Amino acid sequence: MASPPLNVAIIGAGLSGLSLALALHQQGISCVLYERNSAPLNIGGAVMLSPNALKILEALLVYSRIKTKGYNFETLEYRDVDGKLLEVYEFGGEEKYGYKALRIYRTALIEELMVMLREKGVNIVFGKKFVKVLEETDEGVSWEFADGTRETAGLLVGADGIHSTVRKYLYPDLKPTFAGGMGVTAAVPTEQLKLPLGYHIPVTISTPHGSFVIAPQEVNGSEVLIGKQKRVAKGHDRAGWDAISADKEALVKFLQQGTENFPEFVQNAVSSIPHGKINVWPFYIVPKLERWTSEKLRVIILGDGVHAIPPSAGQGINQAFEDIYIFALLLGQAGRVDMQDALKFWQEYRQQRIEKVMELNAQIEFRRMMEEEKAKMPVDSMKEIELSWLYKPNFKADVDSWVAARTN
Repeated sequence: MASPPLNVAIIGAGLSGLSLALALHQQGISCVLYERNSAPLNIGGAVMLSPNALKILEALLVYSRIKTKGYNFETLEYRDVDGKLLEVYEFGGEEKYGYKALRIYRTALIEELMVMLREKGVNIVFGKKFVKVLEETDEGVSWEFADGTRETAGLLVGADGIHSTVRKYLYPDLKPTFAGGMGVTAAVPTEQLKLPLGYHIPVTISTPHGSFVIAPQEVNGSEVLIGKQKRVAKGHDRAGWDAISADKEALVKFLQQGTENFPEFVQNAVSSIPHGKINVWPFYIVPKLERWTSEKLRVIILGDGVHAIPPSAGQGINQAFEDIYIFALLLGQAGRVDMQDALKFWQEYRQQRIEKVMELNAQIEFRRMMEEEKAKMPVDSMKEIELSWLYKPNFKADVDSWVAARTN
């Protein structure tokens, strides 16, 4: 692969696929997106974008277009049931990290990315369900869709999520591992809580009985996400999770359960929950993969397909943005460096950061545990959290340095 491929096919038009298309266009690499659904994804809920992702979105000229479409904030506080401040967790910081964190509805971000891609003439084909790779050569790859049609491209990139179909080409028998829990969240009007004057949100309220999360969303903070986690003995297939998600009354009861152990405003929060604003997020992880690329380097997987991350630190989509941006930067250098080396560097660089995020997740999950669960953990389980490594990387400088070392 001595020069940039003429075209790249991206399977999946979610946030990873759309942002990858934008990043490739910026590098002068043409691409086509294929999405199994008949229309843009309308997945409920908001995502939290931290400075590492916002730096990427600024480089892709997206940030200025979305900054005012969500809720900007800097810190989450951990407090006990009496309101005592236990710890402050930084999700962003304009002075320290260059950006406040941004909580934005997933649909708003998808819509803006779609608009930008249409402006640039990037083709998005809906209603095309990828089935399998037919052939991979040193020059390209061909594959088949569920409707029997076939396509070819220089590269095929799977941005099709944790249950990636493209991944089956590299790992036919791999299935994501259920992590033993799920998050249940809802959205309610902020005024419903009747928060004490000056009470800071977002907040995680920690009690011996568990934790409850409150996070503002919408531009003016007029709505809050509320939620908590639930231990689940075993995972389910898609139909099983759909059934759990459909039983809204049971989910409301779960959110209301035990709220007598929390401040009155938590009880207010769960007093009236619109069924249409409830989401269930089962926690799955993908075991560490030896390769993110096929042997001939024509099939690539990224995002949740290679490193699904439980949402404890809010880094899932942020890490996917890191994948796509560094991948696009390296692909733009395909005429100058050996792509086998470049993709090896990409995977190693990204894997190191993923492993540190998983360590961060473990620290946050520890802080949300019930006291009886904490008592079972080693005495030194709780570590101080430092985030400069996460929020202040210079991805382009790292790529340029790696390229320079191989071309000078």
